[in-house]
Amino acid sequence: MPRTSKLESPGCPPIRALTFDVLGLVKVVETRAKQGGFPEVVQRWGEPDTSRSVLAASINDREFHPLLAIARKSGQVEVLSPLNGNLHVSVPSVCQDGIRPEDDAVVGLHLFKQQKVEVSPRSCTLFTCTTKGWASVRSVEVPKSSGDTVCNGTPTTWNVCAAGNILCSKVHAKENYALFGGKGVEVNVWDLEKCSKIWTAKSPPKNSLGIFTPTWFTSATFLSKDDHRKFVAGTNSHQVRLYDISAQRRPVISFDFRETPIKAVTEDMDGHTIYIGNGSGDLASVDIRTGKLLGCFLGKCSGSIRSIARHPQLPLIASCGLDSYLRVWDIKSRQLLSAVFLKQHLTSVVFDSHFNGKEVAVSAAPSEPQDDVSEISDREEETALPVKHKKASKEEDHRQSGSSKKKKKKLKSKKKEVAVSAVPIAPNEPQDDDVSEISEREVETPLPAKRKKGSKDHHGGSKKLKESKKKGKKFKGKADIDDDDDDDDS
Repeated sequence: MPRTSKLESPGCPPIRALTFDVLGLVKVVETRAKQGGFPEVVQRWGEPDTSRSVLAASINDREFHPLLAIARKSGQVEVLSPLNGNLHVSVPSVCQDGIRPEDDAVVGLHLFKQQKVEVSPRSCTLFTCTTKGWASVRSVEVPKSSGDTVCNGTPTTWNVCAAGNILCSKVHAKENYALFGGKGVEVNVWDLEKCSKIWTAKSPPKNSLGIFTPTWFTSATFLSKDDHRKFVAGTNSHQVRLYDISAQRRPVISFDFRETPIKAVTEDMDGHTIYIGNGSGDLASVDIRTGKLLGCFLGKCSGSIRSIARHPQLPLIASCGLDSYLRVWDIKSRQLLSAVFLKQHLTSVVFDSHFNGKEVAVSAAPSEPQDDVSEISDREEETALPVKHKKASKEEDHRQSGSSKKKKKKLKSKKKEVAVSAVPIAPNEPQDDDVSEISEREVETPLPAKRKKGSKDHHGGSKKLKESKKKGKKFKGKADIDDDDDDDDS
């Protein structure tokens, strides 16, 4: 599937998720009701740098002053604000002397949510574990501003493995116990207050062919928030194992899932359902009490799944991995709700449980009631209608005035042509109305042409008759034009 294509999904409720990638970028993805339930990247923190790749992340999403801790490839552990990405403090990870931080990377990170009594209110407690097995618990003072100096206490450090490499680490919800496992390291549980090991698993026996499966744990999680004795671990040999400390050292239940290593495991809040993702992009839910596969999530991912996060309130899970997609799934229907392409290989994802999609809308106009807004909008709609009607009437009037002007121009042009063809009138001659009366009188009077040729006034009368005829023709033409104008106007 092309990475630029849009996935057809019904959308998801308002959520806020933070993703971390191999270039050290932190991207904030939000889904709001106005966006139609589709996620969008709203913020990006940091600059691309492979040496600052994010290896692990942990969030304390409390309601006031939340904190976010991330461990980078360079060996630095940073405490940020999950709201705006401001850096509060940065401390180096604890590793063995003479070993570079790149060779002993942080694989486990936890930001304690429960505040201890002897710790100041502006401090936080961090737990880290490296590949070589160096675990540490330290208290970090969070400064009030970026320019303040920070005084950190000495960390409590111990080693959790004598040989091999630690690949997975998880702290229990009560923050008293932690489990570790890796390549060549059997999964074991430690007491964080006493820094002592309380239990170690035993390798399973050989199979029917006499082949011994090497120890290689890739992911692990506690099954319940109230009981630290049960936990689930995934192996590189695509096995999922359930351990019970109170029962035995070997797995209580073990089953295979597909044919690729298990890369991510997370628990549900019901205490018996787990979600697993492997290296080929398969995501499924399992009832760990019986080992029964409840079902696979619809829509196969195209890359290895590296992190699965369960939303603390909504029935949703988010997954990310090497295909650079952040996907949000519905737990009940196991349907893909939304997906967003984030360009880089993703390493981890966390949820912000106190996010509300209506925060921006409420803060924009908190003092304006909704009823007044609806009344104002109704008024604006009512006033908008006559404006459109006036515009239409103006256009019609303009058309009518344009047609009348054209008619007047034609009449004026006709008058000019008649005036040019006519002989100019003497200045002492009467106006149009008087001239028309005179012409009518002269037409009514009998013509003197019936007189005898031998009369004395023959020459003089004939001249006057000719002049009167000429004048009559002139006046009659003007009167007819005026009558035509009156008819046109009517």
